[in-house]
Amino acid sequence: MVGLRERKKEQTRRRIAATAWRLFAERGFEAVTVNEIAEAAEVAKATLFSYFPTKESLALQGVGDDDLAGIVAGRPAGESPLAALRAHYRAFAAAPMTGADRDLMVARVRVIFDSPALSGAANALLYQQRQRLAEVLAAERDEMTAVLMAAQISASLVTLQEAFFRRLADGASPEEARRRLAQDVERAFDLLADGLEHTTAHDDGAYDDEAYNGMARAAAARDDGARAAAARNDGAPAAATHPAAREAAAHQAAARGAAAEGSTGGPSPTRQKEQ
Repeated sequence: MVGLRERKKEQTRRRIAATAWRLFAERGFEAVTVNEIAEAAEVAKATLFSYFPTKESLALQGVGDDDLAGIVAGRPAGESPLAALRAHYRAFAAAPMTGADRDLMVARVRVIFDSPALSGAANALLYQQRQRLAEVLAAERDEMTAVLMAAQISASLVTLQEAFFRRLADGASPEEARRRLAQDVERAFDLLADGLEHTTAHDDGAYDDEAYNGMARAAAARDDGARAAAARNDGAPAAATHPAAREAAAHQAAARGAAAEGSTGGPSPTRQKEQ
């Protein structure tokens, strides 16, 4: 059970953050000082810094927080890195969002995009996230393949998030934005898993609900098959049982893409190699 002291600290932290974001949204990041935030939040400047060491850390809460490396490192035996990441972002796309959440998210994104300093700091955090992912991937494949995979995965995820935020900013409802994000996740991980030349899309460039559901079912079936194959190999990751040349080719294909999983057809040769 969380004690009274911890609850009060969390309340103070949230009050400082909410106050800072209100001021940032009203006047812009650069125009607001730490002293003004502390005064408006009714805390001492030293107290503010005990929760947030810099003004940038106040504005960049949540940026780069997704533990991509941890998701990959902690996946079950027989599950590919892409399958683990796809499952994570499917869950994110399916999570509910209120109108208040939408307004806060749009305001935060606009503040970051409007500030060169914040944009640069956000890019640095995303770079660190990508580097950590590459380090984990390098435990199972050569370094250059791991770096390329991490770069493509990270770029795809950032693109998904940008599209999601842009739809919200353009007035899409939380439900519609989440639905489109779920489709984008499938498209992105299809590209990562199968490569640009093996992914089919509708003429309008979007997956409809029927295609999305079919891709999700096919991806789940492929993942189940991969785990079964790994079990037949005494639980060792399937990639470790393949020749090095096949593994390298698979990861090079997986390095092309975006951030979520699913397919319109049967088991993908590229995905089987990646597993």
